[in-house]
Parts: sequence; C-alpha cells; structure tokens
Amino acid sequence: MPTPDTVASSSTPRPARLALADGSVHHGVAFGAVDRGVVSVAEVVFNTATSGYQESLTDPSYTGQILVQTFPLIGNTGCNDEDVESGRVQVAGLVVRELTRRHSNYRADGSLSDYLARYGVLGIAGVDTRAITRILRTGGSMAGALTDNADLSDVDLVAKARNAPSMAGQNLVPLVGCAKAGAFADDLGQWAELKPSATTEAGARPRSLRVLALDCGAKSNILRNLVERGCVVEVMPHQTSAAEIRRRFDAGEVHGVFISNGPGDPAAVEATIATLRDLIKGSSSQGRPIPMFGICLGHQLLSLAIGAKTYKLKFGHRGINQPVLNTESGRVEITSQNHGFAVDPESLAAAGAVATHVHLNDGTLSGFRLKDRPVFAVQYHPEASPGPHDASYLFDAFVDAMTGG
Repeated sequence: MPTPDTVASSSTPRPARLALADGSVHHGVAFGAVDRGVVSVAEVVFNTATSGYQESLTDPSYTGQILVQTFPLIGNTGCNDEDVESGRVQVAGLVVRELTRRHSNYRADGSLSDYLARYGVLGIAGVDTRAITRILRTGGSMAGALTDNADLSDVDLVAKARNAPSMAGQNLVPLVGCAKAGAFADDLGQWAELKPSATTEAGARPRSLRVLALDCGAKSNILRNLVERGCVVEVMPHQTSAAEIRRRFDAGEVHGVFISNGPGDPAAVEATIATLRDLIKGSSSQGRPIPMFGICLGHQLLSLAIGAKTYKLKFGHRGINQPVLNTESGRVEITSQNHGFAVDPESLAAAGAVATHVHLNDGTLSGFRLKDRPVFAVQYHPEASPGPHDASYLFDAFVDAMTGG
C-alpha cells in the first residue's frame, strides 16, 4: 500500500476515511478540499479507465457519486481549464490508490489536488482501490461516506453511508441541466483531426442545421461534435414543452432534437419523458416526424417515452474499453460508457423498437431505433471524452437524419 510520502497534497498528510454501507472503513490520506470539515455521502462507483480523469470529474453524469479510479496512479498530467465536460467538478468525492507527487504536462495549469480544492471536493489517496472495486462488484454499487474530519467515528461514518438515499428514484437532472436557453458554439478545435469522420474529411457542412439540445447534464464534447458537423446548437432546459419544440420545428427554426446524458434515475425525469412521448407520437404540421438522437440518459428517456422500462445495474458500466456489437452492421465498437441504469430489452421490443447495439460483456441493450421515424439512441458515449472514436459515425447519422439522407 502507498505510504503517506507518496501523496503530494501536503508535507504533513491529513488522515481521511471512506466508509461503505457494507461496514468496511478504508483509511488513507486526504487531498483536494482538505481541513474544511467535508463529509461527502453519496453512491460509490468505480471507473476502469486508464486516462481522462479530468473529463470524468467534470462529467455531470457523476453528480451524486463518489468516484473510485481503479488505475493505480492518478494525477500525473495535472489539470487545466480546457479538458472539461462542464463548468465545475461534478463528483461528490474522488478515491485513488496513489496521487502522483508531481504532475508533468505542458498543458497543465495546476495539480489535481489544487483542482479539487478549487471546487470544494475532497479526495482520498493511499487506499486499495481494487479491493474497494471488488466489494462493489460483489455487493453492487452502494453508498459511502468520505471525510477527513477526525471528530466523526468509524461507526458514525458507516451509519451515514447506510442511511444515504438510494440512487433509484432520484431525479438529479435539475441540479445540472441549464435553467435557460443558450447557444453552444465551440467545435472540436485542435482535436478535430483525431476524429475519423467522413464529415470532416469531406469538409465542414454549412451551418444550416439547427439542433435543439435538451440539457439533462450534457457533456461539452457531445455538443462540440455537433458543432463540428456544421450544426447550430441551442441548449434548452430539459423540461421544455413538446408544444414549444414542435412550434419551432414547424417554423424551420429547429431541424432535430438531441437528448443528452445526465445523472440519476431516468424514470424520475418525468417532465422530459412526457415531452419526448408527445414528440414521438405526434408530427409537425406538415406531417413530418422530428429527427431525434439520444445518448446515455437520453437513450433511457427515449426508451421510457415509447413504453419500455429501465432498471438499475448491479454496479454499472464505467470505463473506456467497453465492447459493443452493432447488430445491423456486424461491427464491434470499443466504447466509452458511464451509466448505472439500463433499458430492459424485452420491454423495448414490446414497444415496437429495434435493438441496434448490444454490450458484449453482459448482453445489456446499448442502442435502438424506431422503425417508422428518424429516432435513435445509444447507451454509450460516442463523443469519446475520454475514450475511443469508434462510434463517432453516430453524429453523422444524426446529421443525415436531419437532412433526409
């Protein structure tokens, strides 16, 4: 186990503890928002990615969760204000085995510890993260309590973890979605050349397609991918009414609707489900269906809108090397994933949808489309931030749907 000397947060490390609802208590040293009396009580989940910790920390889908990184050394590239998926750190806490003593990257603005401290988030290092992961894989995702407050006993911390509300039934979208409409204009910038897209190879499309993005906690790189393909993106509150969206589609102000990722239990996001149900059942005044594309939570919300059901996975899928089979092309994609709920495939089939993607590790549903209208969604993250670019073609497919291709 790493000693306190391997932790860079201070010359005199402050003890920290993570208590799990199973009664286990894991002792380490604090970093980030140290000595502020922080007690974070949240669902504890693990991510197996070997890179991209800053993108994960700022992903709104991690709201209400303490993140365990299984990769043994975290923080070596520091942090900056560009490699972010939202405007702040979203996790409730961070758990690592070893925090690098000195970051080294020409793009870094500071250390991981300083970055967490800026946003008041506590981290713990020097614990056996793979042992914690085994607990979560065996017992399932469970609540935990993280603190560096020595006044709380181990018994107190375990009690806090056991009394934490379940993630099931929680609507966390209002905590991270936008409150008012706004434009999003950033494209992929210097990273565009890394994206194997037929769109960019052929040159950027004219900016004529207008996408209305329902913001349930959208990752910035998803929106960047749409802008990169010539879309004018307007981010809207998740509870925007179907009548408003249909009015704008009829007026030619909107050519497609995107439904974003986000945190919490999808079944609890009732306002957005009702909007999507209305949009799917109806058409424009000209009888044209509205093209729609959902990612992660958006995939689940669209499924619920057509009458399918969702359920909580035992420990979720969080990593950047998850294999998915595209059942229509026969192609296997290595994907980035971050979700704790999934769509029941039998209920989806009963609702008349077509399963298009299947997770090869456990057979769970990873994508679907409707037979009679341009509506499709995937459970994983084709924007690859972090992760591989195998699925970036899905953004091109959305553009084609809006253009009638």
